[in-house]
Amino acid sequence: MQHNLSNDILIRAYRLMSTARAMAEMYEANRSICKYVHSTSRGHEAIQLATAFQLLSCDYVSPYYRDESIMLGLGFSPYELMLQLLAKADDPFTGGREYYNHPNYKGDDKPRIIHQSSATGMQAIPTTGIAQGLKYLHQVQSSLLRLGPGEEQPVVVCSLGDASVTEGEVSEAFQFAALHQLPVIYLVQDNNWGISVSSDEARTMNAAEFIKGFTGIQSTSIDGSDFVQSYHTMQEVVSDVRNNRKPWLVHATVPLLGHHTSGVRKEFYRTEEDLASHALRDPGPKLKAYLLQKGIEEKYLNEIEAEAAARVKKDFEAATIAAEPNPEQVQTHVFAETPVLTEKGVRNPAGKDKIPMVDAALFAIREIMERYPEAVLYGQDVGRRLGGVFREAATLAEQFGDHRVFNTAIQEAYIIGSTVGMSAVGVKPIVEVQFADYIYPGFNQLVTEISKSCYLSCGKFPVQTLIRVPIGAYGGGGPYHSGSVETTLLSIKGIKVVYPSNAADMKGLLKAAFLDPNPVVMLEHKGLYWSKVPGTEEAKTVEPSEDYIIPLGKARMALEADQGAVDAGESACIITYGMGVYWAMAAAKKFPGRVDVIDLRTLFPLDEDLLFAHVQKHGKCLIVTEEQQNNSFAEALAGRISKACFRYLDAPVEVLGSLNLPAVPMNIHLEKAMLPNEEKVAAALSRLLHA
Repeated sequence: MQHNLSNDILIRAYRLMSTARAMAEMYEANRSICKYVHSTSRGHEAIQLATAFQLLSCDYVSPYYRDESIMLGLGFSPYELMLQLLAKADDPFTGGREYYNHPNYKGDDKPRIIHQSSATGMQAIPTTGIAQGLKYLHQVQSSLLRLGPGEEQPVVVCSLGDASVTEGEVSEAFQFAALHQLPVIYLVQDNNWGISVSSDEARTMNAAEFIKGFTGIQSTSIDGSDFVQSYHTMQEVVSDVRNNRKPWLVHATVPLLGHHTSGVRKEFYRTEEDLASHALRDPGPKLKAYLLQKGIEEKYLNEIEAEAAARVKKDFEAATIAAEPNPEQVQTHVFAETPVLTEKGVRNPAGKDKIPMVDAALFAIREIMERYPEAVLYGQDVGRRLGGVFREAATLAEQFGDHRVFNTAIQEAYIIGSTVGMSAVGVKPIVEVQFADYIYPGFNQLVTEISKSCYLSCGKFPVQTLIRVPIGAYGGGGPYHSGSVETTLLSIKGIKVVYPSNAADMKGLLKAAFLDPNPVVMLEHKGLYWSKVPGTEEAKTVEPSEDYIIPLGKARMALEADQGAVDAGESACIITYGMGVYWAMAAAKKFPGRVDVIDLRTLFPLDEDLLFAHVQKHGKCLIVTEEQQNNSFAEALAGRISKACFRYLDAPVEVLGSLNLPAVPMNIHLEKAMLPNEEKVAAALSRLLHA
């Protein structure tokens, strides 16, 4: 052990260790009250406190669920933590919505903490995204950086258990941090267990050995139960990252003295010998022994323990009687309020040529990046050499630089999940997934982190991200470049889904999606990008003005029936989106004046008022989708319309989608047989009109 730490630091650490131990004992003694699942930091206190003591208010930290001692070290009180333990209304982090020690914090007096889930290791990507954002801001817009006293640069700490390092998404984070030399510290606490799985069963190496495969990340391995060693190590590592802006991994071996969680108890799977060996490394007695060697009186240390226990008892009693959340507020903070509420600008400026959808997207992003220096674009193959596989980012890197428009590796999880951290520091990311079929590796981040962040942080951390996804089938794209994924996306609560069908809508909706403070997935049919599919020429439109914007959740009337046909009961409406708009428009020509075609434009939020009004007007409705029909968004929408408009319907709401096949076949004749088309829509419309 080194001997140059002040007594003040050592006594502060011992006081908080005693507090953490008293909290664990209080929870165990009151299991019927502490009914929500929880873990404690018992055994991990030394490395956690040593880490917390190094951090400044300008920093960012992502504690994981066992890190209550980090929270104590940052200055949060036992009472504040207990309010979350008991899911009380005044839980300062999530208002009773989230597990114990799943904090988030946005004050200016402590390091900031973004929301993170319980999914093992999933915090690595969002937290690395924070460091990515900080590096970018340092390069181009330092005014947005929160600097510490003396203008210190912020550091980012991502805390992980060693078992989580086997997750592939953790490796994606390591890879990006190493490649881009980000100011992030991965603190890996290794207690030798992953619930009931020992390290010998689960991994061939520990984190310190594993990280050596990522060139550019420095690492060290320490005894995390020794507070003095932990303090000096974290002091050196934090200082190095703060000054040199390069990543580190600290592997700290620690005992696990508590249960995995309150519901998975240690006696279920651990032997007496294992428990006894871990108990020998308890950080509290080790630090106490060191303090006694330094001449601190045992009586004084015993008084600290008693004071901590009394404080914990008082705080627990107060938290127990604190108010429960108001059930009437359960729906608050699903989304942050958007500034875009009305359509603005000129949709059809005079004297301009028509442009394809892909150019409308390109021009919209160019205008965004010219106006917002905090906007960045990244994804696979969007950089300087190619500018996107559909040329949807062509010339952008040349204009704005490789630091603002750049390629990533094949890392859909990182591409999507990093936007959580980028957004948290004030960067506005636009990211691309190359094909809809490849979005699935990013779903874990989209579901567990992005979609829940605003709700579970009570509005403190909405994720402002625009995720662009080319979608759809045409021309023999085959089973892995032609899929439709909107139903799967729409099953995720907490995100918005946009699906433009023409150039003007592409530009107006893309601008709105960028300005929306919430996560937006923009589905862009690749068959409409260049209007290469016969019958889609109208997807080309005059380019709207630079200030043109369309609020999300507003459908468009692509075609309106004659009032005479409506009055005579000889009309119907088609509700559709994307490529379906062109099938519907072509089919409607066979029934002149008798058909409304409604282009949804936004699948969530949905313009229900417009839809219901037109269904009620006609009494007959056909929903057209490119997706496989069974269990689709379109069928769910049909059910909703049937319920809302039942008294007005003259026939059941019909749905036409693709055949229910597991993939789009490669052969163009098989592809055509699977997909809807003008003839199939016309046949369904004829049946409906003559019902």
